Amino acid sequence: MGFLYRSTRDKNETVTASQAILQGLAHDGGLFVPDEIPVMDLPLEKLAEMDYRGIAYEVMSRMLTDFTEEELKYCINSAYDSKFDDPKIAPLVKHHDTHFLELFHGKTIAFKDMALSILPYLMTTSAKKNHMDREIVILTATSGDTGKAALAGFADVPGTRIAVFYPKSGVSPIQEKQMVTERGKNTFVAGITGNFDDAQTGVKKMFSDEALAKELADKGFQFSSANSINIGRLVPQMVYYYYAYAQLVQSGEIKVGDKINIVVPTGNFGNILAAYYASLMGLPVNRFICASNDNKVLYDFFTTGVYDRNREFILTSSPSMDILISSNLERLIYRIAGNDADKNAALMKELSETGKYTITDEMKEALSQFYGNYAGMDAVAATIKSVYEEDGYILDTHTAVAAAVYDMYKKETGDATPTVIASTASPYKFTRSVMTAIDPAYDSEEDFALVDRLEQLSGVKVPQAIEDIRSAEVLHKTVCEKEEMEGVVKKFLGM
Repeated sequence: MGFLYRSTRDKNETVTASQAILQGLAHDGGLFVPDEIPVMDLPLEKLAEMDYRGIAYEVMSRMLTDFTEEELKYCINSAYDSKFDDPKIAPLVKHHDTHFLELFHGKTIAFKDMALSILPYLMTTSAKKNHMDREIVILTATSGDTGKAALAGFADVPGTRIAVFYPKSGVSPIQEKQMVTERGKNTFVAGITGNFDDAQTGVKKMFSDEALAKELADKGFQFSSANSINIGRLVPQMVYYYYAYAQLVQSGEIKVGDKINIVVPTGNFGNILAAYYASLMGLPVNRFICASNDNKVLYDFFTTGVYDRNREFILTSSPSMDILISSNLERLIYRIAGNDADKNAALMKELSETGKYTITDEMKEALSQFYGNYAGMDAVAATIKSVYEEDGYILDTHTAVAAAVYDMYKKETGDATPTVIASTASPYKFTRSVMTAIDPAYDSEEDFALVDRLEQLSGVKVPQAIEDIRSAEVLHKTVCEKEEMEGVVKKFLGM
């Protein structure tokens, strides 16, 4: 039986799953959430026998109810193929007395590939289903990884164009080079002289501008999003938590029905929200451990019940998490507010006007499964060094945030529940930070020399994504102020 998706800010705005994917964001600026989270009615024993594609179909078919079996299997099989450099797609490896779910085996070596490999197929299938004749313009803000993964996914996809904005001084050199060397003829990349929150706010503003939407429609365009505000991003991310559980069962680490902890390094809250949605569907989870960096707005929220973005924005060694406005948290707030769109809208209005809001004690009680903590840059570097020295395994800076916070959690609670850490990026994306954590002497070497050093230390071959950009030509040179974003997009579209 199908169900609809509803705006978190207006109970009367409802759409099908395919319409939610096409639209990206609700007209009122709200996010689309499912009217219900369906129960996974297939026994976990059965799921544990399946490969990634099989589990993807079982999870996604229950969430995207207006897709046919044929449509969904086409999208899944097209996305999860040889573009991933490991046949398991997302292998689970054991180090440091825990399990790392390696989500970086796709084309751009970050977890965003897991969802952005399938989103273009979901979107073009949705366009056909809804008889849409306008060209889809993907508008995306990135803190470093979403941008390149979205560009790679949508490059030269017929009927689409993609514009990506990133903070000019807020991504790693390799992240930037991956984006500005993108060759797709339908792609556009611009750095902004601001931070990620400025880029994200500018994108959201364009989405909710009705006059701009009409102007675009008149020219044959329609905006959509590749950020995790789009449920076409969020639903595929639910899959790999089920897959991690299946791998734990297959390896004999747990028995079917045993609970696990899930640790996620998070800034925008999408990846951990996907784990939470998977648990609502039936995945047995004990605690969700939300790991923040020095921009610890989420840690403070889980500790106090106050969300407050009025603070200094800190550029850290884990730039994809340098975020003060965690967009996907709104979906969780809506749920703990009893799916009350009016109550949620009032809190989001308060956030927009004052930069903060406070949840009720009753809402805070509904967050008891969540644990939040943060790791500063020194703790992150120390974790990279200690895990490497322990068994030669090299973490990227974001995964190290999660590992450091998990160590804090264990010391604080003594909880010995089997645990999965979402390993969100390859260390090759953040080579300088990783290598200088292991030995500060490496800081004197240039970026691509460090890439070769990392290969020697880790024994892991340099990924093709890095080889491709060693000598690639920079094709995207636009840098703009945050106030100029709309004009820049119009120019890209020839308006």
